[in-house]
Amino acid sequence: MHSIAHAPTTSPQTAAPARPARLLRLPEVEARTGWKKSSIYAAMAAKTFPRPVRVGARCTAWHESEIEAWIASRTRVEE
Repeated sequence: MHSIAHAPTTSPQTAAPARPARLLRLPEVEARTGWKKSSIYAAMAAKTFPRPVRVGARCTAWHESEIEAWIASRTRVEE
């Protein structure tokens, strides 16, 4: 008797390609938000801006998805 392993089935319409997580350094965060370093760090201290992650001994970066979500939360379309 043969054993057949079945792979999970997903529809091509529902399976979105996974986008790799991207980290943004401070100059890119400044460019995307329009804020300078002092404003970013002040908002982090006030807990109104995403915190960076440590990627090295002297290197931090922000998750792109968190920055995008932060920008989207502040974008309002007036009707």
